[in-house]
Amino acid sequence: MSKDRRASGSRAVLAYSALALAAFAVAGCSVGPKYARPSAPAPAAYKEPGDEWKQAAPSDAIAKGKWWEVYGDTQLNTLEEQVTAANFTLKAAQERFEQARAAVRGARSPLYPTVSAGVIVSGGSPSVDRPSAPSSIRLTSSDLQIPFDVAYEPDVWGRVRRFVEASRAEAQASAADLANAGLSLHAELALDYFDLRGLDAQKKLLDSTVANYQEALRLTQSRYNGGLASGVDVAQAQTQLETTRAQSIDTGVRRAADEHAIAVLTGQAASDFKIDPLPLSTPPPPVPAGLPSQLLERRPDIAASERLVAAANAQIGVARAAYFPTFLFTGAAGFDSGRITNLLQGQAGFWSLAGAAAQTIFDGGARRAATESARAGYNQSVDSYRQTVLTAFQEVEDNLAALRILEEEASTQQGAVAAAEHSLSLSESRYRGGVANYLEVITAQSAALSDERTALEILIRRMQASVLLIKALGGGWDASQLPTL
Repeated sequence: MSKDRRASGSRAVLAYSALALAAFAVAGCSVGPKYARPSAPAPAAYKEPGDEWKQAAPSDAIAKGKWWEVYGDTQLNTLEEQVTAANFTLKAAQERFEQARAAVRGARSPLYPTVSAGVIVSGGSPSVDRPSAPSSIRLTSSDLQIPFDVAYEPDVWGRVRRFVEASRAEAQASAADLANAGLSLHAELALDYFDLRGLDAQKKLLDSTVANYQEALRLTQSRYNGGLASGVDVAQAQTQLETTRAQSIDTGVRRAADEHAIAVLTGQAASDFKIDPLPLSTPPPPVPAGLPSQLLERRPDIAASERLVAAANAQIGVARAAYFPTFLFTGAAGFDSGRITNLLQGQAGFWSLAGAAAQTIFDGGARRAATESARAGYNQSVDSYRQTVLTAFQEVEDNLAALRILEEEASTQQGAVAAAEHSLSLSESRYRGGVANYLEVITAQSAALSDERTALEILIRRMQASVLLIKALGGGWDASQLPTL
């Protein structure tokens, strides 16, 4: 190769290098608005009173994320761990997050050059009848190439970086969705579990009542045989007994549904799953509500909504970058020879460099429409975020109110139970003494059983409101758990 040719090649390399450096010099700028977390309505304090029980709560387990441990129920703890390990809905949410994470890596790929390599082998022999070829000479040629091609489009205006930013925010939203799915599934299991245990308590109450009614029926029959009671009294006692026995059997319908639901939540077939009866007896533990401002960081659904706002903001930058020119650098190098023995020698090498810039002059308003669409998408995501925040505060207030009111109702209901039991005791004594008829006993029995069942229903509702409050508060999750990607 001559000195002039080498000098010309060197000047070309320098020129392309200078152009590339110029592109990199402006590559630090990114068009589009800088992201700032949108404001959201957050009260200074919760409306519901009760700071005493909020402050006294055993919150260590909640802070660790295994919030169900605050109930001190080993059976519940085991079932909740099975949800984490085997629930298929949760596994599907995990795979969606893995997809979103892979999308981030894919979004980053245009930041780097694309390099390709190959091998090209060709050969042939032209026709000797063509006008330019000697009639007596048949030429045969072969060619072997090993090319390396490089293409690179510098991210001068930040379009790719904005796209990466959007993909990263969407992946973080997917991670928050995963956390929210886990929180919802764990809460759903706890709700079903406490309902099941409440039904076990009702079943125990009804079975105990059936035993008492059987004894009352024997007493009435004995009195009837002695001429002290009528056949009507016996029929009423029999009716009361069978009605209560039917109610006891009926609890099995709801319990079976709860048991089957728990089986599915723990990734097991309903046919192979069984939970032994364990009556509910203890009230819910106190739950620390914290400050309302903390809710914005503790709810995974709020975090997911906020991350989608960030993604929508980045998409505005992607749309804005279309207004600016694009730059493309390509290069090729390799070896080209007709004989394989000479392929890797210096004189067989070749290279080329090229640079191009392009600017859209007219597109019929496509870029403007894309930008307006991106801005509308951002505004929509902001509205959705604020609505999510409002709903979150509503859920917290709903369950704080439910716990307070149900606690008061439980206290009052216990008074009603005590009064009903006393009334039943008096009625039974009056009946044995022949002062009252059996209808008075039946009425007192019905009132006592109804009040006791109501007390158990209130206990179930208190336990479930406690679970829903923990869920509304985020279940110990925090936005710091979002992956950085």
